[in-house]
Amino acid sequence: MRIAQIAPLFESVPPKTYGGTERVVSWLTEELVRQGHEVTLFASGDSMTQARLVAGCPQSLRLASGSIDHLAHHFVMLEKVWREKDDFDLLHFHIDYLHFPISSRENCTAVTTLHGRLDIPDLVPLYDVYSEMPVVSISDSQRDPLPQLNWQGTVLHGLPPELFKPYRAEGKYLAFLGRTSPEKGLDRAIEIAQRAGLPLKIAAKIDKVDQEYFDACIKPLLNSPDIEFLGEIGYPEKNRFLGEALGVLFPIAWPEPFGIVMIEAMACGTPVIAYPFGSVPEVMKDGTTGFIVPDVESAVEAIAKLGSLDRKRIRKYFEQHFTVGRMTQDYLRIYERMLARKKTPVAVRDGVLNWMKLTSPSSTT
Repeated sequence: MRIAQIAPLFESVPPKTYGGTERVVSWLTEELVRQGHEVTLFASGDSMTQARLVAGCPQSLRLASGSIDHLAHHFVMLEKVWREKDDFDLLHFHIDYLHFPISSRENCTAVTTLHGRLDIPDLVPLYDVYSEMPVVSISDSQRDPLPQLNWQGTVLHGLPPELFKPYRAEGKYLAFLGRTSPEKGLDRAIEIAQRAGLPLKIAAKIDKVDQEYFDACIKPLLNSPDIEFLGEIGYPEKNRFLGEALGVLFPIAWPEPFGIVMIEAMACGTPVIAYPFGSVPEVMKDGTTGFIVPDVESAVEAIAKLGSLDRKRIRKYFEQHFTVGRMTQDYLRIYERMLARKKTPVAVRDGVLNWMKLTSPSSTT
């Protein structure tokens, strides 16, 4: 199959340090190539891939100090995509709705994975206009605000099993991995660790939009000698950081569409303590891969039970549910179904498949 993967340009594919969407695009792209598909990756020029790379800009935009108008580079990339569209069987977009005005009018097979939150009022009129665009969710809970969209399926993320080696021994510290934005719950993670009497290591990204919040609300909490702020980390540092932890804290306060850190921890055999929002109940198995708790007090109580969890079993759960091989097969099934629909004379109305009668007057010209 000839497939185009179209990635955001904010981070390279894969990202050098922090990055979710671009990392998933990398895992999917490399696995498709490994399986023998002809893949072209549209991404920043500093991306690393076995696929054919078409650069939308020379460097990932977050690292390009002179970049101000990020949309300009995305539209340049989209022009390159449309000039080559006839060379592909399917276009797979990961840039949200940026391409909708064009792809809704083009005669090509295209699907979009929506990687972000959808509970934003501004999105309602937009998706009302483009309600027929084929989209994929990364968790069932992500769909809740917009159930009426043209959902092609839910594909939970998966990562290469060899990327993380499992750690068998319990660590002596708790870990937090993510952004320093309010919804990620770093302030709650600090409170949980302090109330449990355990050190907390923090590997976190400070976005420009979160700098004021970090300075006002998080920075004053970092004075304790039991709290270590590491900043952003990449691979292979992330494996040791997660693998040597007693547990990973994920006290989010928003409808997280997926939360890659949960499966990264699972791959290391490390349990997670998470709040029950968004995709958390879909990704975690309470009592096996960690504990789903409602508040700080319950999280502290759960920490005392981490030693009862089997790290080999956590890794096994990851291998059964969250590998890149499973994710890729899920996407391939969607690709094949969409391509089959395009070739088959059918009409789909309200979820009912109606076969056209090729001999009827209305179907002849």
